[in-house]
Amino acid sequence: MSIRIHQLSKKLGMENKDLVSLLQERGFSVTSASSSIDNISAESLLDEFAATKEPTSETAPEATEAAAKPAEPKPPPGPSMPEGMFVKSVEQIKEERREKEVARGKPAASAPVVPHRPASAAPPPPPPRVSGPASPPVRPPPPVAASPASPKPMGAPPAAAAAAAGGAPGAEGETNVIQIKPPIVVRDFAVMLGLKPFKLISELMEMNIFAALNQSIDENVASQIAVKHGFLLDIKHRGEAQQPKEKEKEKKKAAEEADSKFLEARPPVVCIMGHVDHGKTSLLDKIRTTNVVAGESGGITQHIGAYQVSLHDRKITFLDTPGHSAFNQMRERGAKVTDIAILVVAADDGFMPQTDEALKYIRAAGVTPIVAINKIDTKGANIDRVKTQLQERDLMPEDWGGQTITCPVSALKGEGIDHLLEMILLQADVLELKANPKAAARGVVIEAAIEVGRGPTATVLVENGTLKAGAAVVCGPFNAKVRAMFDDQGQSVKAAPPGSAVRVIGWSGTPECGGIVREVKNDREAKRLAEEAEFESRRQSAAAPSEKPVSVENIFEVIAAQKKKTLRVVVKADVFGSVEAVVSALEGIRSDKVALEVVASDVGQISKNDVLIASAAKASIVGFNVRHENGVNAVAKHHGVQVHEFEIIYELVDGVRDLMAELLDPETREIKLGVAEVRAVFPVTRGAVAGCLVTEGRIQVNANARLRRAGNVEFEGKLYSLRRVKDEVKEVRAGTECGIRLEDFESYQPGDYIECFEVQNLRPTL
Repeated sequence: MSIRIHQLSKKLGMENKDLVSLLQERGFSVTSASSSIDNISAESLLDEFAATKEPTSETAPEATEAAAKPAEPKPPPGPSMPEGMFVKSVEQIKEERREKEVARGKPAASAPVVPHRPASAAPPPPPPRVSGPASPPVRPPPPVAASPASPKPMGAPPAAAAAAAGGAPGAEGETNVIQIKPPIVVRDFAVMLGLKPFKLISELMEMNIFAALNQSIDENVASQIAVKHGFLLDIKHRGEAQQPKEKEKEKKKAAEEADSKFLEARPPVVCIMGHVDHGKTSLLDKIRTTNVVAGESGGITQHIGAYQVSLHDRKITFLDTPGHSAFNQMRERGAKVTDIAILVVAADDGFMPQTDEALKYIRAAGVTPIVAINKIDTKGANIDRVKTQLQERDLMPEDWGGQTITCPVSALKGEGIDHLLEMILLQADVLELKANPKAAARGVVIEAAIEVGRGPTATVLVENGTLKAGAAVVCGPFNAKVRAMFDDQGQSVKAAPPGSAVRVIGWSGTPECGGIVREVKNDREAKRLAEEAEFESRRQSAAAPSEKPVSVENIFEVIAAQKKKTLRVVVKADVFGSVEAVVSALEGIRSDKVALEVVASDVGQISKNDVLIASAAKASIVGFNVRHENGVNAVAKHHGVQVHEFEIIYELVDGVRDLMAELLDPETREIKLGVAEVRAVFPVTRGAVAGCLVTEGRIQVNANARLRRAGNVEFEGKLYSLRRVKDEVKEVRAGTECGIRLEDFESYQPGDYIECFEVQNLRPTL
């Protein structure tokens, strides 16, 4: 908002041209009465000129005394000036500036200044006459800096603050502290200091800082201004530790929720782990009586799924973890959120490297293992060998006198499935798994993705409390108001009790797998906590130590790294876990010739924005289990971006290796074809011909040729012509005489040797 000069001049009682001159002196870009200035500056001018007529507390007695005397004749008021108001001229303002410069030690201008008052303005009224001696005008005291000796109560108006600073009763020992969280907005900060916003803006301008009402200022600048006005800032960054009272309140609430009288039995959470192709998904498929394998590319489970089954009116929640080596992080995460882990071992193969790796994760998570010996109906199955391998790994089978439950099963025929489920329930009874269904919901993200028509979604395993539709939840820097929840069958559910896994819709972004989901009281609290988590993450990233400086020891390594060819890729996958797995697999590709850099990675379809990102970074796009949006191919072709889509991670890794190899220069190999000895030289019309005898191999027209003389190479080029007697031939073999002409060479000598060879381009390797 702004105000015209002619409107402001009426309020001030000034001529338009005088106000224009005054504003030009103060740095405003105004030219005429139709120009305008902002409301804040206008308000500042009004307050400045109005302050000249406000009586101070010191002059109040004089005014009272003057009021008691007979009134003196007054001059007639001007046509537009209110009573008791006068206007400073441009010359007066210049004189005031010169006085300030002299006070600061600067030389004043030598030209005399004659006070001037516009003819249209009314003359200022004379000061009231008093009987006592005249006293100089009293200026308001300067702001008092904050100190223990002169504190000013926080948030008090300027008058109250000044009284406190001057030693008002009860002010001793108080602290002038303002607690504030970034960002520090000018308008809000001015209110905290008891200032008008335009006054704070003026102070900022004196510090060469130009900020509007809605803009934020730096913390150091805010602290300096606060000290100037007698305050100390206590800046509380988002994400910092909570106040002791809040911590104590949360601990008390958690203790109440964990009270045994509120706890109820919950379903066990079971994960199935083991080596690839040992039948994990087939086993779960038999349990669920659905076909999971048919929906997975290459028979490999590509991401975590959560399913729930019932036995004897009791529920069991299963997490299916992938078996490929690229999904190590996912398997580790699966073990950390479960109560019981089923380690699947094929009876014909026994323990494999990934089996031992899965066992390591199980032990690290402190989870109770149950060993399912699968494929007992296949040829070469040996159950006792598997049990012996268990014994070697300090897992004594229960039927051999140990404590490890072993269940021989056949995922194809369904043998031993019921016994396995009964053992799971028995183990759950031993563990006494309980939770408080009436507490605030708390869980962990098993999987996250961006679904078409639904946006960001997350599979949440509820560990405590009951998650209901409409609840406000937060997970790291993302929050959600639960719009809907679906179970593993795709059915909508209204409430998810402890031990159940549901797909949650309504997130502000894609939460990270393994992230903790907490229910809060409302959406505002969820957004606040998410913002604090995001702010803390950025602050930690900014505070992270920078890369080490280049030293003499590693300067050659840096130069070599800069010269190394680099393949840049943008990774897109269907779910968050797959993104992690793909990036992990790509980071495992090692090469001294070509570097691999993942520019960006995200979940969802390949979009046009991905193409633009890849184009800017000169990268290729690698998609895993995703399709591309309409029009992506045309945009990619226009920008010269390659898009590669894969459904099996083996093929993806091999495809990226091929892309890296294509960046290398082709490797060449020289294959020797034959050798001919020069016996005589025959001059011809155009040059000379070497009469030769082929001593080994064969001599071929248009082949690469090299002439050696006394061991030195005299020529290297193409074999131009080859004759046998008088006929042109294409090839002459060993033991045969011939005439040879080389391209652009005629200085043959007897005793020279002509070598004939070809160069093959080999596929470069990493």
